[in-house]
Amino acid sequence: MRLPAPDPEIGAALVKAHHAVREVVRANTDAAVGWTVASRALAARPGAEDRLREIEYVWEDLYLEGSRGDDFVGVRSYTSEWVGPEGIEPHPPHPDNTMMGKAYRPDALGMSVRHTWDVTGGIPVLVTENGISTTDDSRRIAYTQGALNGLFAAIDDGIDVRGYLHRSALDNYRWGDWKPTLGLIAVDRETFERHPKPSLAWLGDVARRGRP
Repeated sequence: MRLPAPDPEIGAALVKAHHAVREVVRANTDAAVGWTVASRALAARPGAEDRLREIEYVWEDLYLEGSRGDDFVGVRSYTSEWVGPEGIEPHPPHPDNTMMGKAYRPDALGMSVRHTWDVTGGIPVLVTENGISTTDDSRRIAYTQGALNGLFAAIDDGIDVRGYLHRSALDNYRWGDWKPTLGLIAVDRETFERHPKPSLAWLGDVARRGRP
C-alpha cells in the first residue's frame, strides 16, 4: 500500500508548532533541540527533475527547511526511490529486495545526509535510524558497511555528523508484525532469550575503531 502525499498545509502547521516548542524548550532547559525527518533519498529519472523537486518539498524539504535554527536534524534512512514523470515509482519485486519489499540501497544513507545538509544550510546531522530487514546477517553487515562508507565519505567532505544509531538493537514489533527483522540481536518470542548476531560484534568493532 502506497501512502498519500502529506498535505503541505498540515506540514506548515507542524513546522510552526515545532518552532513554538523549540522556544519553550530553550527558555527552560539547556537541551539541544531538533527533530527527525524521514528521508526517501529520491532520485530523478531523466526529464523528471522538476517533478522530483515538487515531491521532495512535500515529503522532506518543507520539514528540513523548518529545521533551520535547530541544534541538530535527525535523518532516518533505509532505501532510495526513483521519481519519474508520474511521480514516485513503485519498486518492483527483485531478489535483492529487503523483507519489506524495499530496494537494497546502502548508498541511501550518504544521499540522505548530503541532501539534508544542503537543504538545512548546514545544521549538524544525527542519524537516528538506519538498517535493513533481512534474515541473512551477512547481508546486514554488508548493508551497514556500505551505509557507513557513504556516511564517512560525507563526513570527509565536511558534513557535521554527530552520531549514528542503528535500527535496532533487538528484532522488534513493527507495525503489527514481528517478521521483518532489523535487529543486531535475535529474540526468541517464546522464551525471550536474546541471541546476539555476528552483526552486533561487527558493529561494536567499528564503534571501537571509530571508522568502518
